[in-house]
This record gives sequence, structure tokens and C-alpha cells, in this order.
Amino acid sequence: MNIEKLRELGANVDEGLERCMGMEDFYLEMIELGLSDDRFEALGKALEEGNLDGAFEHAHALKGVVGNLALTPLYETVSEITENLRAKVQTDYEVIYKKILSQREAFLQ
Repeated sequence: MNIEKLRELGANVDEGLERCMGMEDFYLEMIELGLSDDRFEALGKALEEGNLDGAFEHAHALKGVVGNLALTPLYETVSEITENLRAKVQTDYEVIYKKILSQREAFLQ
């Protein structure tokens, strides 16, 4: 992963770097840590079990993580699932969750 790839994927790199005091290595390290957060898997497990309240808690926490990292496309998708879970919307959460995993994987490569 590098800054140019992050830009290509739609991350707001300037915002992320600003939060990391302009330190590129630190920003990239924070992205790796954030994307390895266990709550990605916990969200999937909660959804699989039909535990929408638990899924909301995981999604809400992930929204903060990816938002602080300025990973805009992933943030938008995590925000979508968070708000649907908050409102207890009946939808196919698996589709949104798979999109989250796909976007996460793109950032990890």
C-alpha cells in the first residue's frame, strides 16, 4: 500500500495525513492497523446470527475507524450499513457487508 494507491482508491489522503501530522509512514501504519480491526469479522458474525444490535455496535465503531483514516469509499459503505442498522431497516445486510469486505481488501493490497 502506498499514498498513490490510496488516492486511486478514493481515500482523502490529504485529510488522513493531516490527522497524522503529515507523517506518511505513520498514516500507512494506522491504515494497516485500522483495516485489521477484529470488528470487521465481528460485524459479519453478528449479521449472520441476526444480532442487529450487536452488528450496529460493530459497524458504528468501524465507521469511526475508517472515517478517521479518511478511507472515503469504505467510510461511505460502513456509514450506509450503520445507519440502516440504527434505523432497524429490513434489508439484505449481506450485500452491504460483502461490499465492505471487498473495499477493505482493495485497501489492504
